[in-house]
Amino acid sequence: MNPKAVLLFALVTVSASLCRASSCTSPEVKSSFFSTSDATIVSQIAFVTEFSLKCSNAGAEKLPLFAEVGGKLAPVVRVGDGKYQVSWNEEIKKASSGKYTIRLFDEESFAAVRKAQRAGEDIQSVKALTNVVVSFPGAYKGPWINSEILASGVVGFVAYVAFSTRSKLLA
Repeated sequence: MNPKAVLLFALVTVSASLCRASSCTSPEVKSSFFSTSDATIVSQIAFVTEFSLKCSNAGAEKLPLFAEVGGKLAPVVRVGDGKYQVSWNEEIKKASSGKYTIRLFDEESFAAVRKAQRAGEDIQSVKALTNVVVSFPGAYKGPWINSEILASGVVGFVAYVAFSTRSKLLA
């Protein structure tokens, strides 16, 4: 092969790798949120956030992302072109209604998160690529009084009234 062709090929390869985006600049996020709405028969609440990411530098949307929710790391899955999904579970007692902040990291900032974890430092000190805030309205946990207890109370009250009335009639 021609040495000039090899040199040209190497130069093009190196240029292409340098031009490739290494981090997302000026990220724009649009998200939608889904969660378990009925907690009467489950032991954990499932949360799913789907979001689209748009960066000012072309090609950066294809970089791998990582997430942190409530101090726990969660996987980020690419589900389409520029679309991602984060999911996690919480025990019913710990899952309160309100806002949840999902901190998104690129490879570089995620490496800083892992380094902070190994050093025993607070991972909140690491700057995230961007944050996604979702609002959880809460999940239905059943009525305040179970129907069995309510039925037992009604039966007891009816029996009391019946026996009281009967004793007044017999006296």
